[in-house]
Amino acid sequence: MTKAVFCIAKSTEQAELIVSNLKTAGFLNNDISVLFPDKESTRDFAYEKHTKAPEGAAIGGAVGIGTGAVLGWLAGIGSLAIPGVGPFVAAGPIMGALSGAAVGAAAGSLSGALIGLGIPEYEAKRYEGKIIGGSALISVHTTNSETIDQVKEIFEQANAEDISSTEEASVG
Repeated sequence: MTKAVFCIAKSTEQAELIVSNLKTAGFLNNDISVLFPDKESTRDFAYEKHTKAPEGAAIGGAVGIGTGAVLGWLAGIGSLAIPGVGPFVAAGPIMGALSGAAVGAAAGSLSGALIGLGIPEYEAKRYEGKIIGGSALISVHTTNSETIDQVKEIFEQANAEDISSTEEASVG
């Protein structure tokens, strides 16, 4: 069974710190997801001048992000629009899920898409409000339940909010 650990980062700096700490702890780039609104204030997420990860360079121009060492390291970065909600930047397994069936089933709501990923409804609605308000949702996907405590500790050390874990639907 796949499990996911979620948190809310209140700023891009906090999100970068969390992703960097997860990378340092040995988590794989394709197990970490980040979702945040595509606003002018978040377009500098993980920007490093003259550094473009090859896998992120092409999409970086499309979403207005300089793909630096932190964000460029994540798998599948791109922008997507959720009807009725707006444009977002997503990376990792959540990108495929939100751009696929989850959004269609969600009838244009971000919380519906998050519920489709296995997040309980009350948490999904709380996350939706915070993400739309400018915060970032970070999740780590694992089949190893021993890593859940490690992820939660990384989130707590960075003062992340709304930390939770859940069994999830496939985000392949």
